[in-house]
Amino acid sequence: MAAELPLALFVRVNPLDDWPAAAQLRAVARPGLAGVVLPKVSDAEQVRLADRLLGWCEREHGLAEGAFALVPLLETARGLRSAFRIAEAAPRVAYAGALTAPGGDVERAVGYRWSPAGTETRELRSRVLLDVRAAGVAHPVGGLWTRIADLVGLRAFAEQNRALGYAGMMAIHPSHVPVLNEVFSPSAEELARCARLVAAVAAGQAAGAGAVAFEGEMVDEAMSATARALLARHGGGTAAP
Repeated sequence: MAAELPLALFVRVNPLDDWPAAAQLRAVARPGLAGVVLPKVSDAEQVRLADRLLGWCEREHGLAEGAFALVPLLETARGLRSAFRIAEAAPRVAYAGALTAPGGDVERAVGYRWSPAGTETRELRSRVLLDVRAAGVAHPVGGLWTRIADLVGLRAFAEQNRALGYAGMMAIHPSHVPVLNEVFSPSAEELARCARLVAAVAAGQAAGAGAVAFEGEMVDEAMSATARALLARHGGGTAAP
């Protein structure tokens, strides 16, 4: 039986609009904290301020630089419009993406009408995802699914986010975690196929071929690089069977 991984603790603080909010951030930024969730981020300067404050806290507690991750929440029209600058404002930004819970800040700011299908926010989520990826954030995350008992709807929305390119979603209830883990984790069959593809491309390259036929498709180094990245993240470098 595999050992359980320790839970990473993230704390959502108040927006950094005044010194009491900065004092609150300092109060939670101590050993044992994985990161801070910062709401209502509208521009890169707010991220840079949080980055400096967290850096001071790290030095205060003798922690390594970057020990605290930062998760900026894009909940305003200005924040969504500035997604790239916000995401690249500090190396400690570890997760970012478009939040689309019904009736929330984003719906009010943008003016769309939320639906379970998510068609009204697909373009928004896609654009923010591209900005976040371009900024080099490794873990773009989608927004909340607030209908706690509707796991079918959650799965459909998560699969849509996965198809767009998101690496995960925020969860509002523990019952959502198994569904999200299943959707955003590759299956054993997918990992095995990746391993076979990597081996096939390597064999072709050894024989002087730039591209090879693999299970009815043409594959080359680009596909192999994608497969290797997936294996590195989920498969531990699993070898082809």
